[in-house]
Amino acid sequence: MSLSADVDLRIGGLRLRAELDVGDDAAVAVVGPNGAGKTTLLRALAGLTPLDAGRVVIGGAVVDDPRAGVRVPTEERRVGVVFQEPRLFDHLTSLQNVAFGLRARGASRTEARAGAAGWLERVGLAHVAGLRPRQLSGGQAQRVALARTLATEPAVLLLDEPLASVDATARADLRHLLRQELRRYPGSRLIVTHDPVEAAALADRLVVLEDGRVTQQGPLSEVTARPRSAWVAEMVGLNLLEGTASGRSVVAGAGAVVSTATSLTGPVFVAFRPNAVTLHRRAPEGSARNVWEGRVSELHPAGDRARVRFEGPVALVAEVTAGAVADLALADGGRVWASVKATDVEVYPA
Repeated sequence: MSLSADVDLRIGGLRLRAELDVGDDAAVAVVGPNGAGKTTLLRALAGLTPLDAGRVVIGGAVVDDPRAGVRVPTEERRVGVVFQEPRLFDHLTSLQNVAFGLRARGASRTEARAGAAGWLERVGLAHVAGLRPRQLSGGQAQRVALARTLATEPAVLLLDEPLASVDATARADLRHLLRQELRRYPGSRLIVTHDPVEAAALADRLVVLEDGRVTQQGPLSEVTARPRSAWVAEMVGLNLLEGTASGRSVVAGAGAVVSTATSLTGPVFVAFRPNAVTLHRRAPEGSARNVWEGRVSELHPAGDRARVRFEGPVALVAEVTAGAVADLALADGGRVWASVKATDVEVYPA
């Protein structure tokens, strides 16, 4: 079933205003910085946080519309939610936890136990059926929570940072399981996450939420290739500038001119990879059209590479080899020149 929503609400100091449509043919990840409103959005869709205005529609049926006086309780929305924490019933075994949802949907005790057993086997936990939550690892508990939710066959599946409480050892396995189940799942799938690896592994489309507003949305490949905010650019590891294009030249923030291989006119974004940036201790000679003088402000080694923050007419991050760090004495800071070839620059309308 499809999910569409126009969410308008205020909670604390956050004003959340977001529209989205989630079909039953794609998994959508909602990403954004901490405090952007991601979890609040999910809770509003689930009916756990009331709207001030707008509406939520599931499978063509309105389940929330304050103006029309419609507010369908969470338990009647056919929405399944997996939270950051498993939230299992401590006094029930794993089998009983999974069976609980089925019983709530009207299944007989026998049917519920059989269904629960099948789901525990499906998520690789048949051997923990008789264990209580305190006897499970974090990864096992989250698998039980996922099985409990999926067993009820909800029309809409909402996952709030489903891997956040799982240690690194279990995370890869659980991510693989989630990817398999999300591909098989027939309803709308919405995953809230701050992790770009998780988003790429689990979703086909991204919705970027910043300060309670959707700043970008679309297919995963499109959003990651052409970011439209500094946060998205940092998430995908790109340098992003904003400016005004005239032909193959872009005047960026501080008046710096960026040469590109594409001709455009008007407001644009300019993006390029950190490893496309070359650093020099003297003004370089060569084919690079974009050369700026500035200084090294930060240096972050990572294995045989290092990320260098450059401050100048444009602020950018360069990724260089450990050898370049030593040869250029970048750890000493000081004046450097940064260069980028026009062919390595992506430019697109703002």
